[in-house]
Amino acid sequence: MASLSKAGAALTALREELTGEVFVPGEAGYDEARAVFNAMTDRRPAVIAQCADTADVVRTVRFARDLDLPVAVRGGGHSVAGNALGDGAVVVDLRRMHGVSVDPEARTVRVEGGATMSHLDRTCQPYGLATTGGRASTTGVGGFVLGGGTGWLDRAFGLAVDNLRGVELVTADADQVRADPEEHPELFWALHGGGGNFGVATALTLRLHELPEFSVALLLYLPEHGPWAVRAFREAIDAGPDRLSGALLYITGPPEEFVPEELVGHLVCGALVTYAGGVEALRDLIGPLLALPVAGGLVAALPYADVQCMIDDPPGLRNYWSAEYLTGLPDDLVDVYCSLAERMPVPTGTQHILFPQGGALASGPHDYPIPYRDAPWSAHPFAIWEDPADDERAISWVREVRSEVEPWSTGDVYLNFIGDEGAERVGAGLGVGNMLRLEKVKRAYDPDNVFRFNHNIRPL
Repeated sequence: MASLSKAGAALTALREELTGEVFVPGEAGYDEARAVFNAMTDRRPAVIAQCADTADVVRTVRFARDLDLPVAVRGGGHSVAGNALGDGAVVVDLRRMHGVSVDPEARTVRVEGGATMSHLDRTCQPYGLATTGGRASTTGVGGFVLGGGTGWLDRAFGLAVDNLRGVELVTADADQVRADPEEHPELFWALHGGGGNFGVATALTLRLHELPEFSVALLLYLPEHGPWAVRAFREAIDAGPDRLSGALLYITGPPEEFVPEELVGHLVCGALVTYAGGVEALRDLIGPLLALPVAGGLVAALPYADVQCMIDDPPGLRNYWSAEYLTGLPDDLVDVYCSLAERMPVPTGTQHILFPQGGALASGPHDYPIPYRDAPWSAHPFAIWEDPADDERAISWVREVRSEVEPWSTGDVYLNFIGDEGAERVGAGLGVGNMLRLEKVKRAYDPDNVFRFNHNIRPL
């Protein structure tokens, strides 16, 4: 740790050199700058640097290294683990760096490190192009992609990381590098799932796919019809094309036009079906679901970017999530899943979710540290609530879901779906067989573990 006089002089120099703004504890704007999506995260960084460009990032990392301070990286600030912040850390806040540029001829897009899904999707939509994005428009692109990236389009186009063409990175030595299959190929491999362990991703280049049409069905059922809805959803996914995806979820009925008044504020079972195609074809594909007694909902052609906003949750609520990847979805597991909904905290924003996998996600590159790729289904208990007095019951329910579905678990996990669940789960998210190779890459690019506020890979 540097002396106070050295730290003060360095901070003054950083303020003078940075195009963006700098905040420290006690200053106006500091508390606003450190607020993130999950209200359970309450960390106090030493310095928050809101960088305006890559030069600002380089200056901020060099400042942190000169003072022997660790670095946290903030993109969207959407991580349930609160990885955007660290107590006593220097935060490289990328939110001002959110430019997106599309090359329609090459079908690629360059996305700056602070861009959210909304920035990406809205920019690509006029071209009739898209790539796999997160299921919430406020999610940061950088953390999402480098952690793997599963979304409504993964069965059609693969994981987000399968579409990664290059990463512009500022390393722990404040060096600027580009990682792609030709330059720094081992680092490029590690960035396919290894997250923010290796530096600050100032820009990513992604492959785009044609998406001229998109449609969605959100069908609501009374809880007692849930087991039939789950089986019908499973049937539709198993029989449908890779462009068919979605989620089966239990939720609190929201106050929306398509939700009957008597269901608002009460537990409902919902089948959210997405289709990279036209709405009439979607209706044909979801016949088993439409044959059940539907209590509410909609079936419509919608722009993909609009669908991405459908289940956005507001920031500032308390969040606790987890996940288990499943060997299948047999009837006995369906019964367990539905029974767990009866104990779900309601009314809250909590969601009890099953995601289908398969398609291009399963057939994608198996060399990357993405061990959950082959699981056909995932369970994602997603607790959201407002009152701290509900912490225990919300967290206990998420853990109960994990415990109850564990007999069907592959043991793998998608790290973007979980908080801090220990080193063993980090290994499960990256693949135990990949850890030695990842630790070697970490040693090469961040031997002092400067970037440690993440699902951490320690240098070998």
